[in-house]
Amino acid sequence: MPLSGGVAVVLVTGLVVGAGEWSGVAPPAGEARGVLVAAGAVALLGLVDDVWRLRRRVLAAGTAVAAACVVPYGETGVGTGLLAVAWVVAVVFGLRGLDHVDGLAGAAGVVAAFGVAACGAVEVMDGIAGLLSVLAAALTGFLLHNWHPARVALGACGSMSAGFVIAVGAVYARAGSGVGESAGVLFALTAVAAADAVLVLGTRRLAGRAVFRGGPDHLAHRLRRLGLTAPGAVLLLGTGALSAMLVGVLAHAGRIGSGALWRVVGGGLVMVFALARVPVYGPRHSVSAQVRAPLRVRSG
Repeated sequence: MPLSGGVAVVLVTGLVVGAGEWSGVAPPAGEARGVLVAAGAVALLGLVDDVWRLRRRVLAAGTAVAAACVVPYGETGVGTGLLAVAWVVAVVFGLRGLDHVDGLAGAAGVVAAFGVAACGAVEVMDGIAGLLSVLAAALTGFLLHNWHPARVALGACGSMSAGFVIAVGAVYARAGSGVGESAGVLFALTAVAAADAVLVLGTRRLAGRAVFRGGPDHLAHRLRRLGLTAPGAVLLLGTGALSAMLVGVLAHAGRIGSGALWRVVGGGLVMVFALARVPVYGPRHSVSAQVRAPLRVRSG
């Protein structure tokens, strides 16, 4: 499976944002300029991983450094800013982990990018809203080629850079707000990637496996074992991501109370606990060809 889709998404996003600012058609990028530069560094790191396979610890450290350079500490404070850096790394690896089944990373990325763009627009952050809107459009175009049967994948280059822009954009939109409610909004905006990260980290730790060791233990893997087709699993998770994103945007805009956010978080945790009971850690030969066929080799 070619991994060049991520390179296309990165180049298109950067060129469109740059051309829009240069021509005056789009508002000044402002704080989004630094986010785009840092995302470019993360994309380059991911591209190296696509070609030579870097250790996950190296990818995590590089992403954390890039996030630490752009988090708005003046509005978040140092302590909350460091928590934001950790959350950015989690979202980056969460979206990267979704790139194992046709269409899932693209669908989750489109939904999250549109949601963060809407939050940026509510805060009149034209640069952030514009950057995320362009990213959402680029991911939509990519999704047309990534839907099952996929002809191209995001790879680490595309999934990590897209996750980085989405996560940092959400941090900017929520900077200065309460930590508790912000945590609920951030989870809702990136519900599928966040739930997948919680599921994978939790089950690997409980099984005594290395956290950074790949395996067929993600959300879509488990749904496939329950009998869903690859497109069916993507549609189910995409619908959940869209519903959670709408709740996050409405809560951010003050249209609904924070109680709805905790229902989203609770629903996500229920899904994680339920799917954690699906057995996935067995001998390689025990995985049927029916489950393996629609999934790519990368199991993140």
